[in-house]
Amino acid sequence: MKKLTYLLLILFCLNANAQEFKLGKVSIAELEQKKHPKDTAAVAAILFKKGEVKFQYIQGEGFKVITEVAMRIKIYKKEGYDWANYAIRFLPGTGSIKENVLYSDAVTYNLVDGKIEKTKLKSEGEFEEKMDRYWSRKKITMPNVKEGSVVEFSYRITSNRIGTLREFYFQNDIPVDYVEYKTYVPEYFIYNSKMKGFITPQINIEKSPKSFVITSKERTGSGFNTTTTNFSTDKIEYIETKTTYITKDMPSMKEEAFVNNIDNYTTSLVQELSMTKYPNEPLKPYSTDWDAVVKTIYDNDDFGAELNKTGYFENDLKAVVAGLTTQDEIVSAVLNYVKSTVKWNEYYGYSCNDGVKKAYKDKSGNVAEINLMLTAMLRSAGLKANPVLISTRANGISIFPNHSAFNYVIAAVESNEGLILLDATSKFSTPNVLPFRDLNWMGRLIRKDGTSEEVDLMPKKASNNSVTMVYSVDASGKITGKLRYLRTDHNAMRFRSEIENVKEEDYLEKLENENEKIEIADYKRANEKDVKMPIVETCSFTGANLCEIIGEKMYINPLLFFTKEQNPFKQEVREFPIDYGFPFKDSYTINISIPSGYMIETLPKSTALNMEGNIGAFKFISQTTDNIIQLSISHQINTPIVSADYYSMLKDYYQGMIAKETEKIVLKRI
Repeated sequence: MKKLTYLLLILFCLNANAQEFKLGKVSIAELEQKKHPKDTAAVAAILFKKGEVKFQYIQGEGFKVITEVAMRIKIYKKEGYDWANYAIRFLPGTGSIKENVLYSDAVTYNLVDGKIEKTKLKSEGEFEEKMDRYWSRKKITMPNVKEGSVVEFSYRITSNRIGTLREFYFQNDIPVDYVEYKTYVPEYFIYNSKMKGFITPQINIEKSPKSFVITSKERTGSGFNTTTTNFSTDKIEYIETKTTYITKDMPSMKEEAFVNNIDNYTTSLVQELSMTKYPNEPLKPYSTDWDAVVKTIYDNDDFGAELNKTGYFENDLKAVVAGLTTQDEIVSAVLNYVKSTVKWNEYYGYSCNDGVKKAYKDKSGNVAEINLMLTAMLRSAGLKANPVLISTRANGISIFPNHSAFNYVIAAVESNEGLILLDATSKFSTPNVLPFRDLNWMGRLIRKDGTSEEVDLMPKKASNNSVTMVYSVDASGKITGKLRYLRTDHNAMRFRSEIENVKEEDYLEKLENENEKIEIADYKRANEKDVKMPIVETCSFTGANLCEIIGEKMYINPLLFFTKEQNPFKQEVREFPIDYGFPFKDSYTINISIPSGYMIETLPKSTALNMEGNIGAFKFISQTTDNIIQLSISHQINTPIVSADYYSMLKDYYQGMIAKETEKIVLKRI
């Protein structure tokens, strides 16, 4: 009897446990929960997420991929309300590719007077919007959401796009308590599968026989005889592979300083079709290696064929390069011509939409049209130029050969000094100074003969911020000075982009407010339009809140409003690389005149911090001449990407640098 009772108890517990992962079974305990048990700061949490991918054969259409996902989400705080909204991107399709999205079982649960209140999603809470030429988005906004609510919904995506299965995320920027994902793949399809992130799910694989039926019809009879239609059926048998992935208690992904794209390190499954193996047919490979991927892209009419078109620009190009003899002159002239002639329409992609000829005529085009046009012009001008396929930072890092790895294309010129990388979509780009979105580890250069090679996209040359300040302090603590701020390369490009559509008066007002309410006068900006040159700001400034007087002493932060006060690295450990995007050097030359009637009591001592592996260095040099304090300060990072193995060292380095920069000069009244 005891054994029977024990078995019944186990079965009851298992059944109760299973019910937690079914829609419609929200418990009072879940609604009463005020904080996540393992992450008390979480604004929301995914209590469970269950996904399935199945292949369905439809006669006359072939296989379709059916993706079904069910989710239950707990809202803890107002900041988590966004998790009650959900959006799915899909291809509405006008040709062979078409996807359909259907939401269902969408309900918000609240606890009202000890009872569970259900509010179902109505039609006005669901809508569709066009994202760009190809993609649309279907969104839901859950009703009656409050702190403490639990929301549930499921969705179904029907797609004939079998080449790439949708990336499935086990982890997110809120905690995820339980995830179960199952794929049911017929033997006809072989996928490359890759887990991203640092946590591996439990994986179980099972194989089982499956079948589907094909109906065919045959008509008999002729002349005056009655026509008869006979139907026959064929049963197609195959082996299906069921793979189950399970994760529990997944921690939230927290944004940290200098992370390229957090999705690169979030636990997820990526699957790309490698080959098909249909009955009585030979194996058909797809994305077996990078050369195969690149060849497929190059052979597309909207890539290679567009690259080979030249007649539309030849006469104009002759005038652009007339009289130019050196490679650098030709590269700069052609790049500037394309930048000024064709404006980027903000559409990404490595394929042309309307074609290079139309883009040239309309003076507007997508990334591919602009940079394939640039490549073709450089070739016509006698240079060895080729396109380079890349994945932007927002698109993530490619982890295995696949067609969706790339979403962008730039141009490259092969020279004796190495590759010159070019992107004509940005008016502020220059040779080897690409927009920040392009700086994403590696790209793939494609030559005319179909061969390809990996290209390092990360800059080698340091971009500089160079500041010169000369200021004096009077006996009341008021500071009056002059400032010169010079920026080069990527720093200059970033600054030009930031100020492009900002009025000078608005820019200065913001600058004054952000820097202890200083007053700026005599402001000038040099080389704003000449992108080959560093951009330089000069001004004079006064500030009454830049130093502190306590009794007979005056305390001055020598870097004034340039002082770094917080370490950007706050986590105890870090698993992601530190990605700066480009090497840089920040340097400050400062001369300070102290007021008469005061003497220097404390002056920060000179110091130097050097990281191993020549990763970076900090120098602080101080000296005095009469009543003048002279400071030379520099902080440089020599590599664009630092391995997470050096995180502890880097964190200590920043802590030491900040401690030194925040040391105050102490003046004492004589």
